[in-house]
Amino acid sequence: MELDEKKYLYLLFILPLLVLVFLANLYWKRKKQREFGDLEMVKRLSPESSVFKPVLKLGVLLLALTGLILGLVNPKIGTKMETVKREGIDIVFAVDVSKSMLAEDVAPNRLDKSKQIVSQIINQLGSDRIGIVAYAGSAFPVLPITTDYSVAKMFLQSMNTDMVSSVGTSFNEAIKLSSTYFDDKKTSKLLIMISDGEDHNEGAEEAAEEANKLGIKIITIGVGTEKGGTIPLKRNGIVEGFKRDNNNEVVITKRVPESLTAIAKATKGGYVNGNNTKEVLEYIKNALNNIQKTEFEATEMADFQSQFQWFLGFAFVFLFLDIFLLERKTSWVNKLNLFNENKKV
Repeated sequence: MELDEKKYLYLLFILPLLVLVFLANLYWKRKKQREFGDLEMVKRLSPESSVFKPVLKLGVLLLALTGLILGLVNPKIGTKMETVKREGIDIVFAVDVSKSMLAEDVAPNRLDKSKQIVSQIINQLGSDRIGIVAYAGSAFPVLPITTDYSVAKMFLQSMNTDMVSSVGTSFNEAIKLSSTYFDDKKTSKLLIMISDGEDHNEGAEEAAEEANKLGIKIITIGVGTEKGGTIPLKRNGIVEGFKRDNNNEVVITKRVPESLTAIAKATKGGYVNGNNTKEVLEYIKNALNNIQKTEFEATEMADFQSQFQWFLGFAFVFLFLDIFLLERKTSWVNKLNLFNENKKV
């Protein structure tokens, strides 16, 4: 389900305003009745008047307006899943979630910076398929290959340094797991690895060479500064200290571009400094333009149908009821006026 015109949802704020106006008007009427005379006498002069009827009328009007607003929003519902043909690239994002990614030498920290970069890369994609892998000392599949970018962003934002328990960073594990995301078909394959470059295991270049044999190109993005930064230890957002090594020295983690450059070079890919988001997006855009697009099949929700007519019908029914209630109320007022005129005579 999707909402075609979300901007009209702001009109729902009119509903509580109408309730406030109604209550203010009700208060004013009571005040005037007290000024006119005793309330009990006023009630006897108008025996058919009721507090419930105006409230009912307001409720019917609010329901009618709600239907009209939802009709303007135009909810759409996908009625079936179907396979469609698209042309694009299979892209896997491998994001480093090791503890060193909590360093704040780039704002807000390396991990959040990585998420921002991936999210903005996704924003400039067209019909490409994407997948996400998280890695530290081991690799973890976050999201399989999909064309649903909104779901991908949701999973991306949920990534944190606690999702992979292993200590350190292992590029070879990330490359091996990412390679399994691509099928055996002759599709264009791109692996985008984001990390500070600190690799605590061996075999990254060998894994990259194996990926190259499978037709996978690797682009690496380095986040963090070469000067480095500390790793804050936080509880409820408050820094309680900094990570220390076995000698009780504060750990300084640095960006290591050499390791990331070597991985990219093994697949004839490229390395880019991730601290400048604009530069990264421009680099990725040029890289994607130079990769041949391939045709593939994707299963997605199709045949979205507008549902506005149901809400408009709902609104018109309640508007009719509201008018009917108004007519009945007017007839009662006329009856009372006629009674008063006869009494005077």
